[in-house]
Amino acid sequence: MPYNVIALIKQIPDLELIKVNSSTSEPILEGVPFRFENLSKNAVETAVRIKEKYGGKVTAILYGSDRGTPVMKEAYAMGVDEGFIITGYQESNPRLTAQVLAGKIKQIPHDVVILGNQSADSMTGLLPGMISALLNEPLLSNAISVELNANSAKISSGMEKEVLELEGSMPVVISVAQEINEPRFPPVMQIIAAGRKKINIEPSSIKGNDSTKLLSRKAPKSDRKRVVFEDIDKGAQEVAKVIKEVAR
Repeated sequence: MPYNVIALIKQIPDLELIKVNSSTSEPILEGVPFRFENLSKNAVETAVRIKEKYGGKVTAILYGSDRGTPVMKEAYAMGVDEGFIITGYQESNPRLTAQVLAGKIKQIPHDVVILGNQSADSMTGLLPGMISALLNEPLLSNAISVELNANSAKISSGMEKEVLELEGSMPVVISVAQEINEPRFPPVMQIIAAGRKKINIEPSSIKGNDSTKLLSRKAPKSDRKRVVFEDIDKGAQEVAKVIKEVAR
């Protein structure tokens, strides 16, 4: 049975290239390139594997800016059939993001919505639950495996000390953990073909009107002891002692 799957993807600044302003402790984002967020790749990989196994169509939605075009092309190369970029993103506002994404999802016939369980930049983990509530569709969270059967979805949910088996009726929202798969590296011909595919770019019709505001995004202070051990064996013993204390 074929399924219509929607994968929600995100563009984020390349975190490895971000520097911190020494006087304000704020990140310096000017000139930092955007990249495909890691868990979004896991979401796309999950969606494409569903299409390959059961048949159907994969649609990707990105709420960001036209700078997300390379990210969408990468999603195309991985196997996405159609992509929408909604512009007007206002960062660090999960509620507004959920409203915009849910509004677009409602316009697209779908059986499954897949997204990462959190994003690498904000790491709030709020978006899956908010989208589930706005769509009035069940949420299966933290999936490390997904199986579809007629009109229901079943997942294994990876918890800290156990694995839960969860099932929900379609349409359903599934958030995935990084352990669910290893995203593919598309072959050259698929990358070339992806560059020729049309990307739908639409402005957001929902404006920010939310009492939730970002107060600070300062980097945490990191004060190192800067202890130098000339005796390697003694230094190794001290490092091992610190690691044991932290691991307790």
